[in-house]
Amino acid sequence: MKNVVQSSSAEKITAITNVRIFDGEKVIESRSIVIKGETIVAVGGDIPANATIIDAEDATLLPGLIDAHVHTSIGGLRDALNFGVTTELEMNGDFTERGRAIQLKNTDDIADVRSAGTAVTAPGGHPDELLPDGDEIPDFVLKELEKLSKEDREAMLAAYAHDHDEVPQVTTVEEAIKHVHTQMENGADYVKIMIEEGTVMGAPGLPVLSDEILKAAVEEAHKFDKIVIAHVLTANSSQTAIDLGVDGLGHLFIDRPDYTPDLVQSIVDSGAFVTPCLVLNSSILGNPASQLANDPRVHSKLSPEWIDILNSSFNTFPQGNIENSFKNVMDLHRAGVDILVGTDVAPVPVPNLGGLAHGASVHHELQLLVTAGFTPTEALQSATSKPARRFGLYDRGRIAEGARADLVLVNGDPTINISDTLSIKVIWFKGVQKQI
Repeated sequence: MKNVVQSSSAEKITAITNVRIFDGEKVIESRSIVIKGETIVAVGGDIPANATIIDAEDATLLPGLIDAHVHTSIGGLRDALNFGVTTELEMNGDFTERGRAIQLKNTDDIADVRSAGTAVTAPGGHPDELLPDGDEIPDFVLKELEKLSKEDREAMLAAYAHDHDEVPQVTTVEEAIKHVHTQMENGADYVKIMIEEGTVMGAPGLPVLSDEILKAAVEEAHKFDKIVIAHVLTANSSQTAIDLGVDGLGHLFIDRPDYTPDLVQSIVDSGAFVTPCLVLNSSILGNPASQLANDPRVHSKLSPEWIDILNSSFNTFPQGNIENSFKNVMDLHRAGVDILVGTDVAPVPVPNLGGLAHGASVHHELQLLVTAGFTPTEALQSATSKPARRFGLYDRGRIAEGARADLVLVNGDPTINISDTLSIKVIWFKGVQKQI
């Protein structure tokens, strides 16, 4: 395969030939694409005479993958891109438009990111049970800061100081509305609400805001034309979220009560999507991701700290059964609910948040969806065109004329063998070939 000299020139033209193309929906007949600058300018057709030719040698070209549920950092975004995950969607964190301007200035070797900003939750509610006590920066964050460049470290500290200067308190309808306005001022791309009483997380009795307060937040977000995603982990909280009018569920209910068919129908009728994060459910049930960690295609790209995290698990609800999650996600999928790939991976390697790692866990999620009953093609749709459509990212998630040239070239055919997504040959991000 010929090498492409890295360039950001808008006039640079690259043609990828002899390639199997999964366009975000299906494998298409065309066997070539042309990239100019950051954009796909042709799928099939004649190759421009001045194009740099890359013979893909019958490998498979995919749209850049999208992780629809993360909590991230500069390091996390960098790891994600190394695994062909070109967009991460943060569900509680610092990377709003304002946060991106502070932290990501002059940083171009990372995945793109969108964010909900700070989620709507009760004082002392989820995710407080997962965080260290006190106002000091946690040791695991300090350890991660040591690895960053001076510029990255200062940016991360500035964002941390801003976001922890005054922890937003939501206890009333008025405060919920104010909180949504604050996130909008910070440039949040969507809104997140928390409905988590803690049993599944090994912390029963967590405070949860009233339906009235949560509904006010949902309605206020909708006034700004922003979608709302709910953190839910049980059937009961999922039904509550749907009744409140959310646009998506950020998790899959881990239990399977008798009324599951009614809940599935409620989700169908609402038009909401579901990001099941099967990798998280598996970890909550006590299953480490050791097989993933031991895969040479993964092990070679992650730090020892992240490999250790993959080899551990949350293990907060070991009495559960992963088969229930598989049945639940298939019930939703067969009923026509949009299922999106997400992981809920933490921003830095945290010992008690095991089984997950940026980028790598997207590939694990694809594998678990196929284990549950998805076809490989359906699983790939859930990591490309579906999240792009549901989050209004219309410039990505597809291989089509006019789309952004976020692309992953892999050996083999992941529409037949989903594990082939990890056999990455080349990654393009905004049309520029990444060195891997």
